[in-house]
Amino acid sequence: MKLTRRQILKGGLAAAGAAAAGRAGARERRQPPPEAVGMLYDATRCIGCRACVTKCREENKLPFERSADGLYDQPVDLSGSTKNVIRLASDGTRTSFLKAQCMHCVDPACTSVCMIGALRKNPVTGIVEYDENGCVGCRYCEVACAFNVPKFTWEKAVPRIVKCELCRHRADPGKSGPLAVANPACAEVCPRAAVVYGTRAGLLAEARRRIAEEPGRYESRIYGEEDGGGTQVLYLTARGFSFQQLGLPDLGRNAVPAVSESVQHGIYYGMAAPVVLFAAALVAVHRRGGTDDQE
Repeated sequence: MKLTRRQILKGGLAAAGAAAAGRAGARERRQPPPEAVGMLYDATRCIGCRACVTKCREENKLPFERSADGLYDQPVDLSGSTKNVIRLASDGTRTSFLKAQCMHCVDPACTSVCMIGALRKNPVTGIVEYDENGCVGCRYCEVACAFNVPKFTWEKAVPRIVKCELCRHRADPGKSGPLAVANPACAEVCPRAAVVYGTRAGLLAEARRRIAEEPGRYESRIYGEEDGGGTQVLYLTARGFSFQQLGLPDLGRNAVPAVSESVQHGIYYGMAAPVVLFAAALVAVHRRGGTDDQE
């Protein structure tokens, strides 16, 4: 029996779907390294002084983003010259501050899509590091990041990606593990312990301690413990002020790459689906000029 182009296309798509379904559960949930480092941000303690923003800029030698009158450093969001910013959130009756920077995801979408490996996760500290010498400027990381963190320096002749790397340049080469990474500049200057640096395990323990001591002050959940597959930057928010109202996305428990890679690998597993679709394209070319398949 002669197959029509429509039948071949339907068969190819069915094969792709079946392959994806069969492989979708194959990717294991990733865990942070045992000595992973990170930060805890307590929104109930932040007073919006922006000392962290200024110190981050100084430490990373980033240019100021001047206000209209040129007198103040006034970044409104992350950019090619701002790795860390304080935002104001509101639930309609109350306000809260949010510190935004790279979340150093346990299973980062940016490293998943980086074709050259310019973005990679340090196997010891878990810091998502950037190597500008390997970056081709594709900006896939900008699209993939659920937190809208990586930024491109459009204004430069040789553009690069800019994002927080937890001040890894302050590392002590004589030490190993989390002790090799010095206290990030933003955490170092926070006057209210709203930003705390440490191992992820230690930060989770500290967050639970704060919640247990003042249960009426905090939401009981720690954002980043499981959200989006887990992050190494964790958040506490005030009771009745949701993380979404604070400005953090609702990602569920699964990491973005866990879904996208499983589907992609399923479709291309054994190259069956691409071969079928290529055959459909050949049929279409062969029949060009004639009448299309009848419904």
